[in-house]
Amino acid sequence: MTLLVHANKTQKSALVFLQNLLIIIVSILLSLVLVACTSTPTEQTPTADTNQNTAERVVSLTSLSSDIIYQLDQTKLVGTTSSRLLNQDPRFEEIPKVSQGQTLPNLEKIVALKPDLVIANAEFHAQLLPKFQELGITTLTTQIEKWQDLETITNTLAEAIGADPAPLLTRYQTFLGEPVSDSPSTLVLVSRQPILAPNKDSWAGDLLTKFGAKNIVADLQGKSPVGGYVTLSAEKVLEANPEVLLVVDTGQGIVEQFKSEPFWNQLKATQRDRVYVFDYYGLVNPGSIDKIEAACNQLKKALSGA
Repeated sequence: MTLLVHANKTQKSALVFLQNLLIIIVSILLSLVLVACTSTPTEQTPTADTNQNTAERVVSLTSLSSDIIYQLDQTKLVGTTSSRLLNQDPRFEEIPKVSQGQTLPNLEKIVALKPDLVIANAEFHAQLLPKFQELGITTLTTQIEKWQDLETITNTLAEAIGADPAPLLTRYQTFLGEPVSDSPSTLVLVSRQPILAPNKDSWAGDLLTKFGAKNIVADLQGKSPVGGYVTLSAEKVLEANPEVLLVVDTGQGIVEQFKSEPFWNQLKATQRDRVYVFDYYGLVNPGSIDKIEAACNQLKKALSGA
């Protein structure tokens, strides 16, 4: 009889233990479910690379990106910057401008346009980029220093707005043609005081490389305040004595200024009448697709002597 009582007590204890264990397990499971339901998801700052939705309202702060967006899908461009190229282009007359001249864009004007994408220059608009981030506005930055950069940004912008970049990329290739064989020694003069010339690490220098030009200063590095350019003395220009001179017109009568230099008439290029004046846009600053095409066409003629 005593053994039977002890057995019943043991069974009851085991049953209570199992019931308590079951309660603990259920409690743990419920707590995990509640945590999973109430946890806050990790927030990500929207970027053009991670945003799954294509941009519908684009404000472009450079003339080239404005042109690219317009040609990819003109309905997406709701704001641009003020520049000589855009102000003279009838396509952009009705599109709101968010800046005046060379001043920084007006942040309030940009916000008022309710953009879901702003395209900015990585250097010139650097101080605005943190403000765009604070406002949660997706931003793409551009820096066009080589031909490859042009193709890359075209692909990136096309993806951002859900457009097909193929027609533009195909058009770009028609600008280049075959590199000139047996190219003459060439020097590009961008300014007179100081005398600046582009090496291979600039848009102009890379463009010369695409055409097979023998850029005299391609591999030179200097202390020029402008990246991708070297500073030359009058003596260095005369020593280099290029067969072809490409002078960039910045609207300040630079050609006439160079003609007053003592070395000017001693150069092979001037003696053989192979001095060519180029627009600043296209050769130094890409500016727009049409300007790039015009510069390429002029380079073909200048380097071939046509």
